[in-house]
Amino acid sequence: MSTRTFLLLAAALAAAPAFSQEAPAAAPRAGVPSVEDFLKRDTFGTIQISPTGEYLAATVPMEDRTSLVILRRSDMSRTGFVTLPEKTHVAGFNWVNPNRILFSIGETTGGLEAPRPTGEIFGVNADGSGQGGPLIGFRSRGGAIVAGRRAVFASIIDTMRNEEDFVLVSAGTPGSQFTEVLKMNVNTGRTITVARAPVRRAGFDTDSSSQVRFAVGANSDNRTQTFYRASDDAEWELINDEGVTDLIVTPLGFNSDGSVAYFSSEQPEGPNAVVAFDTKTKEQKIVMRDDTVDPLTVFTSPADGGIYAVAFMDGKPRIEYVDPANPFAQVHKAIQAGVAGQVVYPASWSADGRYGVFLGIADRVPGDYYLFDRQANKLDYMVSRARWFNPEQLAETRPVSFTARDGLVIHGYLTIPRGSDGKGLPLIVNPHGGPFGPYDSWGFDPERQLLASRGYATLQVNFRGSGNYGRSHLRKGYQQWGGTMQDDLTDATKWAIAQGIAPADRICIYGASYGGYAALMAVVKEPTLYQCAVGNVGVYDMPLMFGAGDIPESMAGQNFLKEALGTTSLESVSPTRQAEKIQVPVYLMAGREDVRAPPKHTELMFDALKALGKPVEMKIYEGEGHGNYLPSNRIDFANRLLGFFAEHIGGNVTVGDAENAKGAGGAH
Repeated sequence: MSTRTFLLLAAALAAAPAFSQEAPAAAPRAGVPSVEDFLKRDTFGTIQISPTGEYLAATVPMEDRTSLVILRRSDMSRTGFVTLPEKTHVAGFNWVNPNRILFSIGETTGGLEAPRPTGEIFGVNADGSGQGGPLIGFRSRGGAIVAGRRAVFASIIDTMRNEEDFVLVSAGTPGSQFTEVLKMNVNTGRTITVARAPVRRAGFDTDSSSQVRFAVGANSDNRTQTFYRASDDAEWELINDEGVTDLIVTPLGFNSDGSVAYFSSEQPEGPNAVVAFDTKTKEQKIVMRDDTVDPLTVFTSPADGGIYAVAFMDGKPRIEYVDPANPFAQVHKAIQAGVAGQVVYPASWSADGRYGVFLGIADRVPGDYYLFDRQANKLDYMVSRARWFNPEQLAETRPVSFTARDGLVIHGYLTIPRGSDGKGLPLIVNPHGGPFGPYDSWGFDPERQLLASRGYATLQVNFRGSGNYGRSHLRKGYQQWGGTMQDDLTDATKWAIAQGIAPADRICIYGASYGGYAALMAVVKEPTLYQCAVGNVGVYDMPLMFGAGDIPESMAGQNFLKEALGTTSLESVSPTRQAEKIQVPVYLMAGREDVRAPPKHTELMFDALKALGKPVEMKIYEGEGHGNYLPSNRIDFANRLLGFFAEHIGGNVTVGDAENAKGAGGAH
């Protein structure tokens, strides 16, 4: 990145107007935003303030790399930056003391375009000095030992607020699924071991004094185990074994003095509960539980690390205060009340709690950053992630729910074009990927906004198997590929027709990954319900799931497939084996380097339809993995998608869209 670009970046931040009741919007633009507007990289990724509040650091996404810029808070002048080689990206970063940042990277190597974490951790000082090779995370290249050390994949788990020169990292060697916690010098990379995992594939949680207190992992049977210890000197104690209780318990954090830990604890029925765990007596009690959804995240005090609030994605995000009297709970309440139309999350704080960076999000706001001065009691708008959008040009996303055929209440989201009454619209049913655990949520989604800008309503369904609604909702999806999970999508579509949202002859279904499977299985099971189907990076041949891709490469992956997908009658839930039932046009897209959903699935689906003379098109993107990363490919994909929908159910396709879609064609 050039010096001029950095100076413009600093100037943009410095020129941000003062906070008011309404977050400043970009200047209104004439017409409809372009396809490129919805797909280009955000101006900023993550912004964090330094422990003393003297500096701000931000990731800056670019086409072939992601950089890191450091600004002096007082005048927003640039003091340092990290510019990496092409195809290398700052994946995450932490201020570890008032003058130093540690950051991790991802690379696009070989034919793969999407960044893949390398497990390496690097450092940089606030003035840009102190950069060098990796402090930890040495990769084995061709079996060779790098820098005289074994290969290690590492990540930061605690910045150790009371020790400026050290952090805690979780580290493991390739081929070994046991991890350990290392105390690492932030300048030299030297380490000592402070904890070893008592279970495979473990993650760790620390208390406010940076002692490792919890380890959560699973062996090849995929049954989660939660371990606790009283201090760094104590032995691990198993406090929950999913294989025994049939429930998962996940630590959320501690209170201010570490005497109480909070869990997100699964329940036999309904959503997870927030449970208080007395670290001395081991007694547990439910202290907070939503009627419908699981805990989403927690807010912690910068002063003592104690949890003061819990967020829930209950249709729209909702904040509940565990400790309403906490001064930082009071700050959040005031900021939330002052930022109209957005849900505000704390992003980072200075160590003394004077300065806080907050991120506001909404269905029509990609993300606005604010800086709060607690001493002056002043909130200033800093910058938007995507300043080119005017919220007044974007669409509303509404939480919806309906009752499935067996009586289960299903939740989801309906996005309608701006200015529409939500009736008589061409509709895209858009099942999410996963399927087990991920879920659709409220907030800014560029794809559904793109579709809305072209006149389409979008219906997203948290069918059984989705996360956020408790263990029983998720487990109801097991071995229901093509079964009740699919029926939920059918019932959602029929609900939309009954509500008058869409006429029965103007509906298509489109999804990626599992959503691609669901789109193709939808037109197998319901040949007349949809007018077209699009599958992107999908899996379509269930027996192939056990022989191709990265999931069956481990025993844990094989066991997961057996439990979640099943092993019998797989042909009956494989779209490739039932292509003759499909009566509508199909578009298939995939990435050549996809190891999660290998393109062999797409090719088999295409060949099965083509052999029967069915209307089918296919595009496989070279160099892409499980979803497109290159801007040119993302734009090409969007134009193909819009052109296909316009052909089969109409929509407000602009002249530019039509020309681009025609140019994209239907490559085979």
